[in-house]
Amino acid sequence: MHTTTLPATPRLWDISPPVDASSPVYPGDSPYRQHWDAQIGQRGSVVNVGCVSASTHLGAHADAPLHYALDGAAVGALALEPFIGPCRVVHAIGVGPVVQWAHVAAALQGGAGPLPPRVLVRTCQRMPQRHWDNALVALAPELLQRLADAGVRLVGTDSASLDPADSTALPSHQVARQRDLRVLENLYLDDIPAGDYELIALPLKWMTADASPVRAVLRSLR
Repeated sequence: MHTTTLPATPRLWDISPPVDASSPVYPGDSPYRQHWDAQIGQRGSVVNVGCVSASTHLGAHADAPLHYALDGAAVGALALEPFIGPCRVVHAIGVGPVVQWAHVAAALQGGAGPLPPRVLVRTCQRMPQRHWDNALVALAPELLQRLADAGVRLVGTDSASLDPADSTALPSHQVARQRDLRVLENLYLDDIPAGDYELIALPLKWMTADASPVRAVLRSLR
């Protein structure tokens, strides 16, 4: 008698922070606001219909080239392939204000196999979910250059920005533009061990927007 062992169900990690009126935004950006256009039992309505306004960079989100270049593509025009597939989570916790190549080189060059085309960098022990962190940890432009040289197509971070909060030149964003890297920011990586996963973080098809929220998840590899 032959028996068949069914594959275990892949584990899923939600790496999107919760979004509500207390979610932090860059100073001056629009916070999350919600009101009801219709509510059940009021004015004869049989459904609830909400209206939401917020910064396009609220919560876990994908930047589009339009965010940092006047002639850049809007988020709805981006190909979806970079936002789904194998990725590597690397830890650079407590290394300072800017993550350098040396902080993550061993993790990027090690692992169970070749470096996947998506890399997520965990920079903090606990992601600030209820206040803006002006001392956010950035990723060095040279790090992004070397990741692009290694074939990486998407870079993600639990920080609110690739660049320091007070940066006006945005050198790391400009590397992302020059090397055509896709960018995810504000990922919730607090409980994610370093290692390889499948990433799923699809942006909305907003055809004139500079960024889009994503429901980012990691799935264990089979």
